[in-house]
Amino acid sequence: MAQLDDLVFFQQLARAGSLTATARDLGLSLSAVSKRLKQLEARLGVELASRTTRRLSLTAEGERYLERGASILEELAELEEALGEQQAALSGPLRVNATFGFGRRHVAPLLSAFCACHPGVEATLELSNYPLSLGEQGFDVGIRVGEPPDSRLVARRILASRRILCAAPGYVAHMPDLKVPADLAAHPCLVLRENESDYAVWRFRQCDSSAEQAVKVAGPMSSNDGEAVVQWALDGRGIVLRSWWDIHRHLESGRLVELLPEWQGVRADFHAVYQQRRHVPARIRAFVAYLEQEMPRRVPAPGRPEQAK
Repeated sequence: MAQLDDLVFFQQLARAGSLTATARDLGLSLSAVSKRLKQLEARLGVELASRTTRRLSLTAEGERYLERGASILEELAELEEALGEQQAALSGPLRVNATFGFGRRHVAPLLSAFCACHPGVEATLELSNYPLSLGEQGFDVGIRVGEPPDSRLVARRILASRRILCAAPGYVAHMPDLKVPADLAAHPCLVLRENESDYAVWRFRQCDSSAEQAVKVAGPMSSNDGEAVVQWALDGRGIVLRSWWDIHRHLESGRLVELLPEWQGVRADFHAVYQQRRHVPARIRAFVAYLEQEMPRRVPAPGRPEQAK
């Protein structure tokens, strides 16, 4: 039906955010995309968006058409999925969002293996510095660190992790005293800058009590890239606080040494999240289950039993 085609077209247009990006995604000319939008607006009798070639802003009518249209398309997809769910093969689009480091090292290879088992699945992996909105960006599954703040999302833990304070043996051999987290003020700390603030706060909890400490740290080197910060630690440039998944292999090999083991860094568990709905497509459920099964095989649980619970 032409109406359904228009709904799909408008979803793609809103997601792309501009006429130019939509034309590129659909493999059409800019004039063809602009003409189709004008025809849609003429059929509906309302203006759906104000636009230039670089930017598109939805009107109130456009927002309503986008929201209700998404619900209609989702219900149709759920119906077709339910009718064909007894078939052995999974199929359909699967859009996944994850952060760069974890996404490259673990999500990408697992998504590749999953698609090898289910060739009917059409997968897209988008990596970003920050988590992207599932609903607004049209993602099926998001990989998040920590408890997801949105209660409307279903969250399944795929990996237990925590942040580890560590440094290279060469640095440890000559470092100043380090008995409690507050002593970090006397050490060069390798700071991962994940926001616009000009400082970093590292948080710890004492293993044998409920005592907590938050320490403002600083050092001569900082970066917005986790791999760079870890490499500096390996070079003996100072102390780093990084997630277990990222540095466990260096701890096992002895290239890094855990510091203040009686003080735990904050939990940094990974969850796969997806939107609540009456019928979750089989491909989404299967992929999340696959992550739950395979991710712990790629990253061993943190050393202390209580941290892996």
